Amino acid sequence: MAQLPPRRSWGRAPFDRLSGVKVLVVGPGGREHAIVRALLRDAAVTTVEAAPGNAGIAAQVRCHRVDAQDPAAVSALAVAGGFDLVVIGPEAPLAAGVADAVREAGIPAFGPSAAAARLEASKAFAKEIMAAAQVPTAGAVHVSDLAGAQAAVERFGAPYVIKDDGLAAGKGVVVTEDRAEALAHAQACFAAGGTVVIEEFLDGPEVSLFVLSDGANLVPLSPAQDFKRIFNDDAGPNTGGMGAYTPLDWLTGYTETDAAGTERDFVQIVVDTVAAPTLAEMSRRGTPFVGVLYCGLAVTSRGVRVIEFNARFGDPETQAVLERLATPLGQLLLDCSTGSLGPARTLEWAQGYAADVVMAAENYPESPRRGDVITGTAEAESLEGVAVLHAGTAADGQGRLTTSGGRVLAVVGTGVSLAEAVERAYAGVQEISWPGEQHRTDIAAKALAGEIRLSPETRPDADTQVSGDAQPRGATVEELPGWVHASSGKVRELYRPAPGSPWDGQDVVLMVASDRISAYDHVLGSPIPDKGIILTQLSLWWFDQLEAAGISHHVVSVEVPEAVAGRAMICRNLQMVEAECIARGYLTGSGLAEYRESGTVTGLVLPEGLTDGSQLPEPIFTPSSKAAQGDHDENISFETLAENVGAELAVRLREATLRIYVLAEEICRDAGVILADTKLEFGFDPAGALTVADEVLTPDSSRFWPAESWAPGAAQPSFDKQFVRDWLTSAESGWDRNSGQAPPALPQEVVEATRQRYLDAYQRLTGTELLL
Repeated sequence: MAQLPPRRSWGRAPFDRLSGVKVLVVGPGGREHAIVRALLRDAAVTTVEAAPGNAGIAAQVRCHRVDAQDPAAVSALAVAGGFDLVVIGPEAPLAAGVADAVREAGIPAFGPSAAAARLEASKAFAKEIMAAAQVPTAGAVHVSDLAGAQAAVERFGAPYVIKDDGLAAGKGVVVTEDRAEALAHAQACFAAGGTVVIEEFLDGPEVSLFVLSDGANLVPLSPAQDFKRIFNDDAGPNTGGMGAYTPLDWLTGYTETDAAGTERDFVQIVVDTVAAPTLAEMSRRGTPFVGVLYCGLAVTSRGVRVIEFNARFGDPETQAVLERLATPLGQLLLDCSTGSLGPARTLEWAQGYAADVVMAAENYPESPRRGDVITGTAEAESLEGVAVLHAGTAADGQGRLTTSGGRVLAVVGTGVSLAEAVERAYAGVQEISWPGEQHRTDIAAKALAGEIRLSPETRPDADTQVSGDAQPRGATVEELPGWVHASSGKVRELYRPAPGSPWDGQDVVLMVASDRISAYDHVLGSPIPDKGIILTQLSLWWFDQLEAAGISHHVVSVEVPEAVAGRAMICRNLQMVEAECIARGYLTGSGLAEYRESGTVTGLVLPEGLTDGSQLPEPIFTPSSKAAQGDHDENISFETLAENVGAELAVRLREATLRIYVLAEEICRDAGVILADTKLEFGFDPAGALTVADEVLTPDSSRFWPAESWAPGAAQPSFDKQFVRDWLTSAESGWDRNSGQAPPALPQEVVEATRQRYLDAYQRLTGTELLL
């Protein structure tokens, strides 16, 4: 496997400078013009040519009329021209195998093979790689028909994110609040013979980070931000990009501390959690990635998440990023192409900022008008700190510069401040004109206004509160053979299969129950001995009962590492529904509190005269929000649930929850136990089946009362953690729940009594004694 070690600093390049390098740049756009400009600044590069190029590139270097997507034609040109390096810019030639053909001809190529370029060519493949590499990304479903699309949009809810699975020049994505528009885009993709990926919407500002790789080592460039929508304020349809700027000052201070105690910044976080695992997984599959991995990222309230991967430099970010690059580009790309990047490469950057504004043709991005005469480019380029990079341009029969594509020019401004860079870019734009020209006037406006702020919650280390003498999360994570730790919950740890392990390549997780106990959104400092085993074994017993009734669950196997035997399960990796599904047959807890205030529970009107412990006329479904760790789940109405997850899915969740409750309540009653209420969680398996998950019907997720002592009108004796809640809110604990302070550690007698209640629940329900 290729080694891609995490590192804090990028060291120094140990390689001698080459000289006399002849480079062919493949592609016709603004990205390629930026690459050509940067190569011409490299003293080691003696010749730069392009195929096919554009009018702006042709003004600087020789261009060849060659189809960029024809592998044979490009490789023949590279051989005939005696080129030392071929740099492939756009995605389509990479997917067509141009890099493969050039390498087969014995010439180094900067760009991934067609097999590796699938990271961009197929959204579904990229999701597969991310899952295998444990890269954080949005939940998604790959669908091929309208019925599947309808189910997926109901599952994820608005805003709807619909992605054409294939290449679409950056315009195959629709993000909309309009369900009909979302489904229409999906149907258009199906009608064209394609498929779509539908995924959850990611909140937070977006970042583009380019990572160069020689297949075994990597080096990141400077982060940038681009603007996809055609109009100001991110209105209108998606485009290939209408502008960009770099660097991003608002990322300063975005740091986390890794398991070794080393603080790492945003770029290092992305390298360690996104780029390195992805490139290592590609190498493991026998398709090492050589070229630039474009990481499209969202900085969400849950940390950094991948929106998409591209297999080439992004356009228009490249125009801004390369304008600041001081490291010679030719040497850098040649080293990537020949496996010579090294494990500790450094890059140098010019001081200041760069911003670019894309000028587009009339009717872009639909059917752009071509042939309009462009004026003012020379005047723009005469301005200080301004460069004009060509994309959709050509020369007409009279030698005049004309429009020949949708995105026509990118005007780049550089300056000592972001404000100066943006001002210079727009000064250049004002000099240029043609009929129907359009551009955005708000590139970098939010950054300049200080409106992009990362809240304290928007951090990779935002986590659960841990009180008392509990170990901080991560300090007690066990190393398990064949498994890699993925994440921690309040009372559980999740692991994914390690590369080369028996479960490698299968979409499963290892769920390990700890002895930790939580209450009132705090993980308490006093573990309950054997709690993890008791709850896991009781869950497995309940899963057997549900399976016998035809209800699917997520457990695959209990053949787990010896260190966690009895308290772990191997489960299918589900796409979880963001809701807690609660069924109540009796009135108590938060339901009782709401009833006393309004006569309702989550908006459901109940009969008058009910009291603590009263049996309800019939079981009710009372959902709650799925809060982040450390926050509190809030009861919500069925109507709110329907808004959050979609009406169809909300009905399915209600039906499934009540079905399980009715079945379980009958089993409990036969065992002399009252099931007052229970909380369930559901997810979708890879086939799209709604599946019950997590633990089920345990003392942590349910209220169990002894039937023989049930007496409405007061708090009931219980076999669950209500005993812990009661002690925490008693005068004896001295804790004020509303103080904002962590609760105290539990006394030993409370710990022992809680453990016994859990054991009693297991024995009464299953009819067997659990030998510990």
